[in-house]
Amino acid sequence: MTASVLRNAWTAPHANDFAASHLTANATNVERLPFTIRVVENESDLRKAVDVRHAAYARHLPELGATLKNPEAMDYDDDVVVLLAESKLDRTPLGTARIQTNRHRPLCVEQSIVLPMQFQDRRLAEVTRLGVEIGRVGRLVKIALVKASFMYCEQNNIEFAIAAGRAPIDQQYEALLFSDIYPEQGFVPLQHAGNLPHRVMSFDIGTGYARWSAAKHPLLGFFSDTLHPDISVERRWVPAMPHVIPAYRAPSASAALPR
Repeated sequence: MTASVLRNAWTAPHANDFAASHLTANATNVERLPFTIRVVENESDLRKAVDVRHAAYARHLPELGATLKNPEAMDYDDDVVVLLAESKLDRTPLGTARIQTNRHRPLCVEQSIVLPMQFQDRRLAEVTRLGVEIGRVGRLVKIALVKASFMYCEQNNIEFAIAAGRAPIDQQYEALLFSDIYPEQGFVPLQHAGNLPHRVMSFDIGTGYARWSAAKHPLLGFFSDTLHPDISVERRWVPAMPHVIPAYRAPSASAALPR
């Protein structure tokens, strides 16, 4: 995707009525969570996100996890936000995800595949580096991070969310009604994911609420009908990459205490 096409995608009007899609903005109930989710606001926040990212990947993909001990250059990109979930009790980091838009440059996934024509000249966002702490709270944190990602897409007029999952994580995206970008290709190696085979999928933001409603999706109430004041996707910090990325810092002993 060329730079001129990217500029057109972010300056030309589009037919989708984002304000009316109500993907995450049709709330009739209010629910408080035992944690908060927000965009990282400083280097300390980013370090927390990186710590939980590293720990999550190290559990399942040790070789890839070993490369994620420090912030990545992508974390400082002006097209990127890093989400951080923190416990309300002690501000322990519980989860993280990274969202990249194609406002100024192609998505990371485009290093490995060419997106079909339907995604050309479109506002896209790719969700990567999703990781959560283990335990019961981790499942709720993951679902809330997914909602936060949808919120970010909707609030920034994203037309398609792109996600890639290795087996069996790809089934979780399919359950959310993501669809295969290249159904005939199956799993493809991705450069930005350690060349591991992933299933690359997309989600049409503009039709998401209607599709979830038609399917009577079990998470429709959580995603669309409930307001979660503890989730905020407003960006307040534009990071500048340090000359030297801070060395990895092992989590303190207090971080390992049972929660």
